[in-house]
Amino acid sequence: MSAKYLRLACAAAVAAAQAVLTPLPALAAPGPERPVAELLTDLQQAYRQAERATETYNATAEQLQRQRAEVTRLDAELTSARHSLHTSRTEAGRLARLQYQNAGGISPYVRLLLARDPQHALDEGHVIGELARQRAKTVGRLADDERRQADLARRARTAFDTRLTLAEQQRKQRDEIRTRLSEVERMLASLTADQLAALAGLEEDRTAEAQRKLTTSGALSATTPPPSPAGDRAVRYAVQQLGKPYQWGAAGPASYDCSGLTSQAWDHAGTPIPRTSQEQWADLPHVPLNRLRPGDLVVYFPEATHVALYLGDGKVVQAPRPGAKIKVSPIAANPILGAVRPDPTARPLPRYTPPSIPKTATEGPDESFGTFKPAVPTAT
Repeated sequence: MSAKYLRLACAAAVAAAQAVLTPLPALAAPGPERPVAELLTDLQQAYRQAERATETYNATAEQLQRQRAEVTRLDAELTSARHSLHTSRTEAGRLARLQYQNAGGISPYVRLLLARDPQHALDEGHVIGELARQRAKTVGRLADDERRQADLARRARTAFDTRLTLAEQQRKQRDEIRTRLSEVERMLASLTADQLAALAGLEEDRTAEAQRKLTTSGALSATTPPPSPAGDRAVRYAVQQLGKPYQWGAAGPASYDCSGLTSQAWDHAGTPIPRTSQEQWADLPHVPLNRLRPGDLVVYFPEATHVALYLGDGKVVQAPRPGAKIKVSPIAANPILGAVRPDPTARPLPRYTPPSIPKTATEGPDESFGTFKPAVPTAT
């Protein structure tokens, strides 16, 4: 691990340790007297907080996976360094013994004067000198191996400590999400069928109004350009996942969260992208909404905590939130932050036939309030 990577890993661990989620305020009791609009606002904020925590959890999971690989690599390199050090020590000892045995305590000049065969004495002196040079090189290599082993041991300890810090942070994030989703589940369970229907209807009306304002503003192009070849593959992969459940922290193949779906779609398209919505927003080239093409990613909320994949014609495919299934939604189903394009230099297809979308993929509210069954994975 380079010094730069080590600094980045340590910084990530420190940032993770400082990013412990602050306790969230409890949801207000629904009660028959509370307006449906207030209930909807509370639920949307709770889901948004949970999704923000989910993306933080996902980022920590990615860091932890990389750190595990780094610990494994350093352990293997340390084992190799220890073997090399043992070999160097053995070789240095062997050369020292040979040099001592051949030198005999007499200077080369005296040995030459007393020798019956001067040429033999010269050859023997050459051997002794060569042994000395080899020993000097071996001793130098031995010192280098000792320094390398000490450095690797220090880096391995640091990497392992970072791994432990990340694992603990992931556990705290998991517990925070579990607490928040349990509160949402209890609130939903306390609502009547009429309240649930009113919530879904109000949210659908708000989404329709937001979509109308967006399309009439001219922010979106009236026509949809064809995608790139990779964008086409990403779209078709995402469409194949329609109907699968949302599960926070999941990236397929049975279930997904929002960024799990978009990252896997582009991974299967042959263009790997970052795992989380924040990383996708930060790392990928931005593109104006009026230049969207199928396969682009639409990012939502000021903190970039939600992401969907653009299908064209003002629609996206998304994993909305716990309790919902992957579906096709209006692009304005959530407040738009902007859009990014994973392959900005790729040329569009000369001809494009969009994939077939089942009618059931667009039916019902985005949130599926009445079918909330969150699944919480175990932190590893």
